[in-house]
Amino acid sequence: MQTDFDLYDYLLIGHGLAGAMLARELRGRGHRVLVYDEPRPDSASRVAAGLMNPVAGKRFALTWRALDTLPYAVAYYQDLGRELGANFLVEAPILKVFGSAQEQQQMVARAAAEPWAGFVAAIDTEPIAQAGLLAPHGGAWLRGGGYVRVAELLTALAQQGRAEGWLREETFHWEALVSDAAGASYAPGRLVARHVVCCQGAAALDCPYFAWLPLTPNQGEVLNVEVPGLTAAQALNRGAYVVPDGPGRFRVGATYRWPPFAPAGSSEGESELTERLAGLTPLPYRVLGLRRGTRPAVRDRRPLLGRHPALPWLSVCGGFGSKGVSLAPRLAALLADHLGGQGELWPEADVARYYKLYPADLPENKPRISSLG
Repeated sequence: MQTDFDLYDYLLIGHGLAGAMLARELRGRGHRVLVYDEPRPDSASRVAAGLMNPVAGKRFALTWRALDTLPYAVAYYQDLGRELGANFLVEAPILKVFGSAQEQQQMVARAAAEPWAGFVAAIDTEPIAQAGLLAPHGGAWLRGGGYVRVAELLTALAQQGRAEGWLREETFHWEALVSDAAGASYAPGRLVARHVVCCQGAAALDCPYFAWLPLTPNQGEVLNVEVPGLTAAQALNRGAYVVPDGPGRFRVGATYRWPPFAPAGSSEGESELTERLAGLTPLPYRVLGLRRGTRPAVRDRRPLLGRHPALPWLSVCGGFGSKGVSLAPRLAALLADHLGGQGELWPEADVARYYKLYPADLPENKPRISSLG
């Protein structure tokens, strides 16, 4: 290999939640890791309100792998906060407000049959008398989750990465990557890596080696509002979430929009979110701003982890959709185990389930080959 190049065990592309968690996991195992990241204000990780909700959807079902991922994520963010001297995780209850008597009855019935495993602390079947809250049909109090201050967390990790030299905030050019059986080299960065992992979220669509995956960008909008008098003791959820974001301030979200996306300056998302907010509180509010992010959505709504079908030195870590905060810590550990030959991936998340879509004869799926010597 090139003797005048810097040698790394892992080269990660992207430092959203997926890349940040995987980088920390690999570094904690003693590997030499380098991360390339071009900060994007519209990345899903930086726009997300960070809600970790154990029960989701109109069917009030436990989220996928909740028992495996949520307790792990809580412990992980607590440990990360101690390491960096900041409190990123707020372990607040989530109040799932019932929108009708029918919803209330469905939740009560499901709570008797579902493996809730302690995630439901209580169910109120009477109106909830809380200042500023509209909950005439009661609601379910959920525990075991909360919300994470994602932007602050990623900023703190990026600051650490710049100081310690394992993060380069530069554009990565996939076409400049060359490989042989031993790994890959990247001449613009003067480096050689034993393994490369694409952690670019929705931007993974720009990676020619993974363009065959059924990954579709999905736009989400989050509204920042000020609502004096609304309690911050819990996060609210009913058609939208309302997550505390400082004294009297909240984040309301999120919309789900498939292409074509709303153009810049469109008020459609704001109208939708303020309507949902009005269903949860009669209090007056002031809109502080709206942010749009692009999620990496997968056809079967499951993450994408694992090795490229033809390039053993290349892997992908992403496709978390709207559940990145809950999933990223556990899946990063799972992928690190797998890449180290110490464990198998969960079949539902293994990218191998889509190998049949890989068009091996396309030129863009064949990297330039070099002896690296």
